Amino acid sequence: MMEWTSQIRRGILELCILHLIEQKTRYGYDILHIFQQWGSLTITDGTIYPLLRRLQKENYIESYWQQSNSGPPRKYYRITPYGVKLMNEMTNEWESIVSAINDIKSGNYREEKNG
Repeated sequence: MMEWTSQIRRGILELCILHLIEQKTRYGYDILHIFQQWGSLTITDGTIYPLLRRLQKENYIESYWQQSNSGPPRKYYRITPYGVKLMNEMTNEWESIVSAINDIKSGNYREEKNG
């Protein structure tokens, strides 16, 4: 069960990060704090920062440094046009999968007639 959950969470976290960064520029700790609202999405520094680095390396997000009033400068992330395209595609696929699962759970499907 843990491996299955881990695989699903990885893709979901990427989608959620893209949505959060699309809404406004954010820094890593801000994203961590938001995810803490949902136990199933709670993540650690060891998860968020490698994900952000990979998304940046693949040009889905970009970063810049900004001085903070309450400490050292913070690295902020914003989504790129390529990231918006990916986010929209991922969202459409996610909604399609959720719809299919809900149909299966509710028995809303056709059965093939054998013979």
